[in-house]
Amino acid sequence: MAATTTQSLSALLRRSTIEDHEEVLKACNSTLKKSKTDLEAQHVKIVALLKLDRYDDALRVIEDGGDKLKERIPLEQAYVQYKLGNYVEAERIVNAAGGERGIRQVGAQTSYRLEKFSQAADVYKELARSAAANGSEENDLRINSSALDAQLEWSGQGHLAQKQKPSREDMEAFETAYNAACGSIARGELGQGEVLLKRAKDLCNALDDLSETEKRAESLPISVQQLFVLCRLGKTEEAETLATEITIRDIPDLSTKTVAKINALVHSHQSSNPYLSFRLFHSTPDLPMTDKLFDFQESIRRRNQYTIDLLALKYEGVVASTSKFLQQQQLPTTSAISNTISVLHAAAHAKNQQGKAGVKQILSLLEKRPYDVGLLLTIIQLYMLTGNHASAVHVLEAFLKRLDESTAATDGDVRFAPGLLAVLVSLYALQGRKAHTKSELARAASYWRHKSKPPRSLLRAAGALLLESPSPEDLTEAGEIFDSLHEQEPNDRFVTAGFVASHATTSPSKVQPEVDKLTSTNRLISGIDAAALEEAGVPHAPSAPQADTNRKRAAEDAAKPIKKRVRKSRLPKDSDPSKPADPERWMPLRDRSTYRPKGKKGRQKASALTQGGISEKGDDPLNSSGVSGATKVEKASVGGTIAKAKRKKGKK
Repeated sequence: MAATTTQSLSALLRRSTIEDHEEVLKACNSTLKKSKTDLEAQHVKIVALLKLDRYDDALRVIEDGGDKLKERIPLEQAYVQYKLGNYVEAERIVNAAGGERGIRQVGAQTSYRLEKFSQAADVYKELARSAAANGSEENDLRINSSALDAQLEWSGQGHLAQKQKPSREDMEAFETAYNAACGSIARGELGQGEVLLKRAKDLCNALDDLSETEKRAESLPISVQQLFVLCRLGKTEEAETLATEITIRDIPDLSTKTVAKINALVHSHQSSNPYLSFRLFHSTPDLPMTDKLFDFQESIRRRNQYTIDLLALKYEGVVASTSKFLQQQQLPTTSAISNTISVLHAAAHAKNQQGKAGVKQILSLLEKRPYDVGLLLTIIQLYMLTGNHASAVHVLEAFLKRLDESTAATDGDVRFAPGLLAVLVSLYALQGRKAHTKSELARAASYWRHKSKPPRSLLRAAGALLLESPSPEDLTEAGEIFDSLHEQEPNDRFVTAGFVASHATTSPSKVQPEVDKLTSTNRLISGIDAAALEEAGVPHAPSAPQADTNRKRAAEDAAKPIKKRVRKSRLPKDSDPSKPADPERWMPLRDRSTYRPKGKKGRQKASALTQGGISEKGDDPLNSSGVSGATKVEKASVGGTIAKAKRKKGKK
C-alpha cells in the first residue's frame, strides 16, 4: 500500500508545475492520512509549504516528523529556521549538515543576518570559485556578494570586501547597482553613490518582467536611500521634491519603512517641536525578528530615540533605558555604540546642563563607573567648554593610571587606544608638555608593535616625533618602529622617509637602496631662492609671555585725572572756556591772594596781617591782635552778638 501511495505521489509530482503547490499539498495530506510515517510525503509537503511561504506550518511538520525526517532534510530545516528568524538554530543545523552547495548558501545568508560578514564572505568566495553554478545561481551569488561588500563597508571591514570600487558588471542589474551605491555611501563617496542610485532606479523602471506595482515596491527603497544622500549633500530642494514622491505606507519592508519614517522626521519642519517629534517617532511599530535592523542602523535609531527623549525632557526614562543597556556591556571598551549610549546617559543625569553644573552632576557617575570611556570623554568635553584644561588632563591621566594598574588582558588595548591618546596628546599640546607627549607615544608604540594588527597611524606619529629627539635611545626606538612599518608598507613614501632618517646616522649602508626611491633634494629646492631668503632674514615668532609666578595682582598705573564736565547752567555769563577757571573763586574775597582793601584804614589793617608769617606780638594763639594763620578773626562782644540776633528775630 505504501509503495502504491509513493508511486501515485511521484506521478502527481511529475505532472505538477510550479503553479499548483496547493494541489501538491492536498495530495500529500491525502497520502499522510493513510500513512503518517511516509517520509517521502512529509518531505514533499514541507517543500510545498515553503513554496507557499507557510514557514510556521512547515516547521510544525518537521517537528512532528521526528529525527529521521530531520536527518533527511537538513536543507529545508535550516531554510525554515532562517526564514523564521531563528538564525542561531539555522547556523547550528548548517554546521552539522556538511558541505552541500545548497545548504552552504543558506549558511552564508544566515551568517549575513548574524552579521558575521567575514565568514559569509569566505563562503561566497568558495561558491564563486566552483564551476557548479548555473546562470541563475551565478546571478544570485553576484547580487549577494555585492550586498555583503556593502555591509563590510558599513561595519568598518571594507578591507575584506571583494570590490573596493564599482565595476561594469554592477551597472547591468538594478540590484547590483543599488548594492554598489550603498558601498560608495558607506565609504563616504556620496557623489558616486548618487549616480549609482539613479542608475539603479532607471534599470528597475526599465524591466519588462515586473508589473508597475512590483516596480514601485522595488524602487521605493532606492528613493529612500536617494533622499538620505541628497540631504547629506545639502541639495535641499531636490530632497524636498523627492520626499513628496515617497509614500512611506507603500514600502513593503518594515525595516525600510522605519528608516524612511525616521529620515523624513529628521528633515521635516515638524522636528522643531520636540514633543511632536517624540510622538511621531514612537509611533513606529516594533520590528519582527525576520526584519530587524543591522547593528549600525539600530545604533543610529537608538541614538535618535534617546536624543528626542532628552529634548522632550524625558530624563528619567532615558536614564533607566541607558542604564539597562550599559549593564550588559563589558567595560572598558572602545565600542562606538556603547560609548555613545554612555554619553546620552550622562546627558540625562545632568538634565542637559553644561558647564560647572553639568560636571558636578556627572562626576559622581565616574565614581560608580570608573572604566567608562564615554563618560570620561563627556567630562573632558565639559571641562574644555569651561576652559578648565588642567582638570581635563587630571581626569584623563587618572583614568589611564587605573588602566595601567588593571590586570585584564584587554584593558591594554583601551589604555593605548589611538583615540584616547589623541585626546591626551592634544591636551598636552595646549599646555606645552612636549616631553609627556613623546613619552606617551613611545609607550603606545612599544605596546602595539607586538600586536598582530597595530594602528599604523599611531606608529607613524610616534616614529616621527621620536625622530625629532636628540637622544640616541629615541632614535633607536624610531628605527624599530619604521622597520616594522617598512616591512608592511615598503612603497609608502612617508614610511620610507622615516626609515631612511632613522638609520641615516647609524647604518647608512642599510638605507642606501631606499634613498633612490625618495624625491631628490635638488628637485625639492628647485623653486627656492636661497639668496632672497638669506637677504630677507629669519623671522622670529613673538615670544610667549612668561607666566607670572606671583599670584598678587599687579599694581595699576596711576590713574589719569578725569576732566570733569561742567554744566552750562552753572557757568558765569562772561566765562571763557579757553581760559582756566580761578582756583580761589570759592574762597571769600578777603582770603584771596588778589584781595586789596579799599581806603587808608583798610590798607593799614591789611599791612598788619601776615599771610603765614610771624606775628609781631608773639606766637600766642590766644592773642587778640595777632593770630597765626591766613585770616584775622576779631572778637566781638557776646552781648552785642546776642542782641543783634534778637533784633533780627524780632524783625521777622
